[in-house]
Amino acid sequence: MQNGEPQVCERARKTILLGILLCSGVLASGCVVLEEKYNAEKARSLNFQRLLAQEEKRTAELDSEVRHTKAELTEFEARNRELSAQVQVAREQMGRLQEEAEAIREATVLEHKALEDMQRKGQSSSAKPKKTDLPKAASGNRSGGNLLEKPMAAVTEPALIPKVVQGAMHVVKPGETLYSISRRYGIEVEKLKKLNKLPDDIVEIGQKLLVGAE
Repeated sequence: MQNGEPQVCERARKTILLGILLCSGVLASGCVVLEEKYNAEKARSLNFQRLLAQEEKRTAELDSEVRHTKAELTEFEARNRELSAQVQVAREQMGRLQEEAEAIREATVLEHKALEDMQRKGQSSSAKPKKTDLPKAASGNRSGGNLLEKPMAAVTEPALIPKVVQGAMHVVKPGETLYSISRRYGIEVEKLKKLNKLPDDIVEIGQKLLVGAE
């Protein structure tokens, strides 16, 4: 009996050691699996963080581009307003220059007409024969008297305003202004603007204007 007890103890010890080894192996394998899962989750988390950092960087770049685009748009709008103002000023100056040129041209035409009238009057007074030198047939003929009177009437007669036909159109020529066109056809400037729906007094060369009431 005493010899059998050590053998039982030895078997029990081996069984316990085997159980401990098995448990250790199971625990070790479980730890390895957990470690692999942890490493996989860690790698996934790092990859997600990198992607998130890239997206944040890209979003910041897009925000910077949007701000830059808005600044350029604001600058372009300011330039557009400035250019529009300059164009408006240039159009107004052009309109004033056209009016001044038209006034100068009309003054020149009137001056030439006055000089021609003076020359004609001087020539007619110097070339007019005396009554005693006129033949009796010429002095007694009414038609002859009318022939002498016609040039003076043509000189003193003012320029007639052309008759405006209903629906008539006028094509703007170089040097013409809305004021000169209104004087030419005997129409008020405001009525001419209303007929053609003009926002201002500026007209362009080649523009067609309605000068007769519809």
